[in-house]
Amino acid sequence: MKKSPKSDLTLPSVVADLEGRYRRSRLMLTIIFHPEPERIGEVTSLLVDEGESAIELGRNGPGFCHPSEGVGSRSLDDPHISRQALMFSRDKKSLVLTRDPDASRCQVNGKELNGELHLAEEQLSSGVTLFLAHRVVLLFRKVVCRDAADVETAKSSDLKGNSPYMQELREQITTAAANDVDVLICGETGTGKELVASAIHANSQRRNEKLLPVNMAAIPASLAPSILFGNARGAYTGAETSGVGYFEQAQGGTLFLDEVGDTPPEIQAQLLRALQQREIQRVGGSVHKVDLRVIAATDAPLDEGSDFKAALRHRLGSCEISLKPLREHPEDIGELLWFFLQKYLGDTSATYLLPHPESDRRDIAFWAELFHLFLGYSWPGNVRQLSNFAQQVAMASTRELVLPADLRAKMIRENRGSDTGRPHWRKNEDVSDDEFLSTMEAALYEPTKVSRLLKLHRTAVYRRMESFPFLRVASQVPEAELQEALLACEGDIDKVALILRVSRAGLRSRLKGLSKAGQ
Repeated sequence: MKKSPKSDLTLPSVVADLEGRYRRSRLMLTIIFHPEPERIGEVTSLLVDEGESAIELGRNGPGFCHPSEGVGSRSLDDPHISRQALMFSRDKKSLVLTRDPDASRCQVNGKELNGELHLAEEQLSSGVTLFLAHRVVLLFRKVVCRDAADVETAKSSDLKGNSPYMQELREQITTAAANDVDVLICGETGTGKELVASAIHANSQRRNEKLLPVNMAAIPASLAPSILFGNARGAYTGAETSGVGYFEQAQGGTLFLDEVGDTPPEIQAQLLRALQQREIQRVGGSVHKVDLRVIAATDAPLDEGSDFKAALRHRLGSCEISLKPLREHPEDIGELLWFFLQKYLGDTSATYLLPHPESDRRDIAFWAELFHLFLGYSWPGNVRQLSNFAQQVAMASTRELVLPADLRAKMIRENRGSDTGRPHWRKNEDVSDDEFLSTMEAALYEPTKVSRLLKLHRTAVYRRMESFPFLRVASQVPEAELQEALLACEGDIDKVALILRVSRAGLRSRLKGLSKAGQ
C-alpha cells in the first residue's frame, strides 16, 4: 500500500524543522495606511482579557513599531484622531469595540461605528478593518506566530511584508539557502514562488552562478528528454549537432523547475534518477555527472491520486516550503501596495502624486480610502493581482489619484468584510457587458473565479462567454495559434493564457492533452 506524502513523517521540511519554537495567539493591530507612509507596516499587540480594564486606541497610544526593528514605539500621533478613539474590552463570548459619540469617526469593516460592536472569534481570525478619521487604516486580527528567532534572515528586495508569516518565510528561505539541498515550493498561482526560488539562490553558496528557470508545462513529452538532458549528434532525425540540456546548462548553479506538477509521466523516472544520482544521460549519448541544485515549484496537488510519482515528489521535497495566499496574511497588503505604487508611479514619472505628511487633507483622505478598499478586497489572484491593480491605478493617475471605476466596483463587490453566508445568485441579465468583461480580465479568464466574483452560476458564465467572439475555452484554440503563442511568449504559460484570453488551468490541461497525443 502506498503512503501519502502527507503521512510520511520521514519527509524533511523546513516547516517541520521550525515548528519546535513556541507558538501563541496574539491580537495584532497593523498600520495599513498612515499620512506618514514610512509607518505603513508598523504593528502593536493588544492583551485584552475578560474582566480586565479596557484598552484605549487613539492619538497618543498604544505605541507601534516595525516588526523588523523590535525596539522603540510611537503612537498614531495624528491630530485628526481623538485621544480616545476606540476602547477594546472583552465579555464572555466576544471582543467589544466601543466608540464614544464625541470621538473621531471610525468605520469597522466599511460600516460606521456608533456605540458598541461585538466581534466573534471567527471575525478576529479573518481580520477586522478599522478606518479612523478618514486618515489612518488599521487591520485588527488574531494571528498565530512563533517566538522570534535570534537569527539573521535572508535578504531579498523583492519579498515585501513583515507579517508573522513573512518573517517565518524569510527564516525558511535562510535555512534552505544555507543547505545545498533540493527544494519544493508549493502555493497558489500569484503567491511568489519564483521570487522565493530567486531568494534561495541569491542567498546560497551558488549565488555567483546561473539561476536557470524552466517551465515544465511548456515542454512537449516527446522532446522532454533532449530538452532536459541533451542529445548526441544523430540521436534522432534532425539532430545534426549535439545538444546541451537544461541540466548541463545549469551546471554549478540552480535549475528552477516551474510548474513541476505538469512534468510528463514518461520523463519522471529519468528526472528522479538525475536528482538521486546527480547524473544525466543524453539522448543517444553517454552519461554525465552534474553539479547543481534543483528548486521546483507547483500550484498543482502532487499527492496520491495525481499523475505525479510519489518517489519523485518525495525526492523533490528534501526541503519543502508552502506559500500562503494573500488572504491569509492581509497584514502585508499595505506594504505591498505602497511598494507597487512607488514602482509604477515612478515608471510614469508621477511619484509627486504619492502622499506625504504635508499633503492636503483631501488628498490624504483619497489615499486612505484607496488603501482601505485594497485591504477589504479578497485577492483571488494573490500578489500578482494586487500588482496588476496597482499598475492600473498608476496608469490612470496622470494629474491626481484616480481609481478606475471598474476596479472600485470589483473591490466593493468582493469585500472580505462582507456577509460570508450563502451567496445570492444573480441572473445574466443583471450583469452588464462592461462588468462581465472587466471581471473576466481581473480574474485572468478563470470561469470559476468569475462565477464567485459576479455571483453567477458557472453555467451562466460559460453561456455569457459565447456572446463574445474573442472569449473561448482553451480547448477551442486552434493548435497552430496555440503553438504560435507559446513561441512568442517563450513558453510562459501565464502570458500565453492572457494573450489568448483563456483560463490558465484550462490551458495547462490542453497542453497536457497535446503532449500525450504527440507521444
